[in-house]
Amino acid sequence: MQYLITSDVHLGSSHCRLHEFSQLLAALHPHIPLVLAGDTIDDPKQRLDDETMSVLNQLMGRTKHAPVIWVKGNHDDGYEFPKEHQMQVQMEFTIPNRLHVSHGDTFDNVMPHNRWFIRSFKLLHSLRMKMGARPVHVADYAKRFGLLYNYLRSRVMTSAIEHAKENDFPVIACGHVHFPEDRISEEVRYLNLGAWTESPNHCLLVDDKEISLVTVADALKNPDWFIS
Repeated sequence: MQYLITSDVHLGSSHCRLHEFSQLLAALHPHIPLVLAGDTIDDPKQRLDDETMSVLNQLMGRTKHAPVIWVKGNHDDGYEFPKEHQMQVQMEFTIPNRLHVSHGDTFDNVMPHNRWFIRSFKLLHSLRMKMGARPVHVADYAKRFGLLYNYLRSRVMTSAIEHAKENDFPVIACGHVHFPEDRISEEVRYLNLGAWTESPNHCLLVDDKEISLVTVADALKNPDWFIS
């Protein structure tokens, strides 16, 4: 069984690489299930423009041929799904004895306890862009503050690995922190899937033999997964 897993598309964000995500949807073999590991929507209160709605419809259209599993992330909270959708909306996804997928916000014990700092940081980022700074996603800007950003990353990874050990998951995959990585710690393989608000984009290719974190650009070259 094959699965393609990706995360943090942030549909509706001005930083979402919408065209590239649409290309992935169009090229992925129709029979391959797609798992979205959270924050597929950027802001549930925001009305999506026509171009973004077209890509969302493209995503929902995949359910005619294969499952689309929408794992909920913190940005998805409150989003009202179109009535006609046939996607499987759930809090987590597991391939028994192989892989567990969660968005990662439940492993984040940093940001929920520092809400005023986060709000101030987002305000600073917004002011910078209004003053002419290069427009980047707030998570991309946060990476410039390496000490703080790496602390967040490490806390999410540590909590995710503890969760995996408690539940006998050999591999755990998350999004949330917008930083793709593939690490082994305490005999658990931890994967972060990155985000579609920065480049390059990543996805997880899962088949009966391997679990591989690859760039989307490299994945698109694989005829076992994508139509050329």
